[in-house]
Amino acid sequence: MTPVLELHRITKRFGPLLANDGITLSLAQGEVLALLGENGAGKTTLMNILFGHYRADEGEVRVMGRPLPPGKPRAAIEAGVGMVHQHFTLAGNLSVLDNVVIGSEPLFRLRSRRAEARAKLLALADRFGLPVDPEARVADLSVGERQRVEILKALTRDARILILDEPTAVLARPEAEQLFRTLRGMTGQGLSIVFISHKLPEVMAASDRVAVLRAGRLVAERRTSDTTPAELAELMVGRRVTRPRRAARAPGPVVLRAEDVTLVERGETRLDAIGFEVREGEILGLVGVSGNGQATLGRLLSGLVRPTSGHLTLGGQDMTALTPRALARAGVGRIPEDRHAEGVIGELAVWENATLERARDPAFARNGFVRRIAARTFAQDLIRRFDIRGATPETRTRLLSGGNMQKLILGRALAANPRFLLANQPTRGLDEGAIAAVHAQLLAAREAGAAILLITEELDEALALSDRLQAIVKGRLSAPVPAEEADPRRLGLLMAGAWEVSHAA
Repeated sequence: MTPVLELHRITKRFGPLLANDGITLSLAQGEVLALLGENGAGKTTLMNILFGHYRADEGEVRVMGRPLPPGKPRAAIEAGVGMVHQHFTLAGNLSVLDNVVIGSEPLFRLRSRRAEARAKLLALADRFGLPVDPEARVADLSVGERQRVEILKALTRDARILILDEPTAVLARPEAEQLFRTLRGMTGQGLSIVFISHKLPEVMAASDRVAVLRAGRLVAERRTSDTTPAELAELMVGRRVTRPRRAARAPGPVVLRAEDVTLVERGETRLDAIGFEVREGEILGLVGVSGNGQATLGRLLSGLVRPTSGHLTLGGQDMTALTPRALARAGVGRIPEDRHAEGVIGELAVWENATLERARDPAFARNGFVRRIAARTFAQDLIRRFDIRGATPETRTRLLSGGNMQKLILGRALAANPRFLLANQPTRGLDEGAIAAVHAQLLAAREAGAAILLITEELDEALALSDRLQAIVKGRLSAPVPAEEADPRRLGLLMAGAWEVSHAA
């Protein structure tokens, strides 16, 4: 049978960077193809060429046997190609429904078919287990909820070929499993899927075939049934990869304490009388399904919002009303959930983002003037220590891959030797090699005495790194569970609110 999709000898350069080097791939009807590779290996560039966002310097794309006009997303959509982007393309000031409808109707139609679109959206949301409120403003949604909207937006357009760029990066495991179960059912009806993922268990469970890119080149193709996660990880990075695990150690005194913290926004209780403490040399893991208050807690500990009631103390000193600048000076480091919106300023150079939170530090400023040589030297050291690929101190930060941008944020936070580190989804969207490196850095900070709050939806990550764990459900926290007493099943029950049921009983 003629493949539904063919990419032939695709080559793409960005100045001296060879992002794609003569890549040839095909996709069959009803097939799920996983595209693997390190951060910056060229996966997203290749898919952006397919969808028309970029023009290839060389090569051709064919859909259903016909050449696809290059550089035209509309042509790709009309040919039956849908794409869910890794980074959100939603309008924050519009509702969920408006974001789904926009661009899908003729410009000069006298009336918008909003009722039909709303019904279709709700039907798909129910079918895929991705609940959304059609009238909610996108800016008010959590990262996980926005990802659901992106997926549903693509699925409303009757695509025959669906490209998913890190579709489950912000979904908890049950949500991801439900999504792929549904997509697998749709492939039985002829839908073909290409998805980019760094989650090897997900790749093994959901794909028929795997293609591996490294440094812009296709280095391997495997039938999923004929390979293993260990082989795929080694193919991705060119060496054997093992994730570090924590060693038992006695924690020190309490560094951060939250007592009966409640936060109400727009009449809705986001955090409900929560309490926890993080000790010196300890990692407290906070797990939960996206949208249960993690984002609010992250903003609270970053000084972006203040609690309605309750107290936060850092080293015994009240920090309830401190500003972000004051918190940074007090020794609070942060890895935010959304690296693009809260972690970096894309148009600034790497050296500017590396020193952004220490702009008035005497090491980088004197008498109101920036010490550029010192700042660039510092940035170069971060690039080397944290393996930030494709970067120089002068590189515009928006040109980095998502994973390398995350390494920059992590390096910036750890270089300040924080007393307390907020690590909010620190490995989201990272490849196996980068995950192992980030885990090693977090454990090294723990050994150096940092108190770390790890907010994650990855149960394996939480179990590997945390000394104690708590679950967050609808803004409430479970009692802490020692890591030695935790396992995926128990954490899953906590994330489902089983502790609340037991308490009520």
